[in-house]
Amino acid sequence: MVAPLPVSEPPAAAPPPLVERSALTWNLAALAAAIIAVAGSLWLSLGMDLKACPLCYYQRSFVMGAGAVLLMALLTEARQSASVSLMALPLAASGLSVAVWHVFLEATHKLECPAGLFGFGTAPQQSLAAQIVLFALLLLACVRRPAAILAVVLGALLAFACIKSVAPLPRPSPEEYQKPPTMCRPPMPQA
Repeated sequence: MVAPLPVSEPPAAAPPPLVERSALTWNLAALAAAIIAVAGSLWLSLGMDLKACPLCYYQRSFVMGAGAVLLMALLTEARQSASVSLMALPLAASGLSVAVWHVFLEATHKLECPAGLFGFGTAPQQSLAAQIVLFALLLLACVRRPAAILAVVLGALLAFACIKSVAPLPRPSPEEYQKPPTMCRPPMPQA
């Protein structure tokens, strides 16, 4: 007589990796940051009647693009994938790079820009803060993914192309310099 084989339980499925499990949280936080950044940018234009310069438009467009990728992922089964953050990361890196350049131009007195929301810094400085938050959240979702480095490099190349394609801003009339700026502009020429 043959002894019966012992019955064993099938092995439990391994839990998904920590990065994948928390990617939904990071994606949602990044989407919220993008929505807040776009709302603030639109309020500067529509609510405060400020005009966006080309660098401002690039930053706004990159945030809108990253937000669109994240929103589409939320509406599909890809919402929990870190790959979604990886797809939005080049856009966030581009927006961050353009924002850093914009603030650099302002800090070196090559541009003077309007005040931001509630008078806290200038509009480019507030954009830089929003871009840093969005980029950091997406980077956290992509942690341990080697392709994140490629995404950041791609974003920097896109930003470089955008910055190089910006035409010089026209000089306002001397009367315009008597009022606070409503758009980023070259500083008033010294007499």
